[in-house]
Amino acid sequence: MFEGFTLDRIQVGDVTLRVRYGGSGPAVVLLHGHPRTHTTWYQVAPELARDYTVVCPDLRGYGQSGKPAADDEHTQYSKAAMAADVAGLMTALGHETYSVVGHDRGALVAFRSAMDHPDRVSKLVVMDGLPVVEHLERCSARFATEWWHWFFFAQTAKPAERVICADPETWYNAWTVNSPDQLGPENHADFLAAIRDPATVHGMVEDYRAGLGIDRRTEEEDRAAGRQIDCPMLMLWSTKDDLEQLYGDPLAIWRPWCPQVIGHGIDSTHHVAEQAPGALVDTLRGFL
Repeated sequence: MFEGFTLDRIQVGDVTLRVRYGGSGPAVVLLHGHPRTHTTWYQVAPELARDYTVVCPDLRGYGQSGKPAADDEHTQYSKAAMAADVAGLMTALGHETYSVVGHDRGALVAFRSAMDHPDRVSKLVVMDGLPVVEHLERCSARFATEWWHWFFFAQTAKPAERVICADPETWYNAWTVNSPDQLGPENHADFLAAIRDPATVHGMVEDYRAGLGIDRRTEEEDRAAGRQIDCPMLMLWSTKDDLEQLYGDPLAIWRPWCPQVIGHGIDSTHHVAEQAPGALVDTLRGFL
């Protein structure tokens, strides 16, 4: 995987991030979702690297990046902390400005990056994601049924980690929908190592605990203050996933946050970087 890329570990604030980077040209950061690592981009990053400097980190808490102890507010796993990681990483790599592409949980980090670091983020791509507050304010019985894991992960009295770590490969469908055939053998091996690590499972769950608390409050404060995304934004969603089915047009939800947002669906299941990499690369090149 990632032929011609450098695999590195870079200290950024209170965490060390595992990161791959390669290519040349304007900088683009690719941020993975749950429960993946940066290797989910293995088919996308080398293609983009023909035209861009591509940077693919493991988010804090995920993969082989740092997993700091969390306070009662889960501040260390807030999207503001993760966006600060991205800014610090790009400074360490010598990039003052960069585009950010985020999928799933990485989409929340990409969104936070554009909100918190508008002088650094030149373009924003969000894939299969909405602001947390928009999800929660639309929380119907269907959302609670299909996205129940958000609320399960958020529990601390009966921690989700105990259930997941009892049989992580079954929990994460490691030999069915997330099999080596679906993910690719090397990407699957990295995914498997991550979900087998109790510290990583804890870090991933902390991400969701922060989401329902400090991240929601931050977004509510942004909205009350009228803050919006300044840079061009592309919103993509997987047509074989349930975002559009739950909410209708995702662009209508994003417009109050970014009036200039554009976007469309991609014929794919949720993990589009693995399932429809060619279509994704073409779309990203057209926007970036």
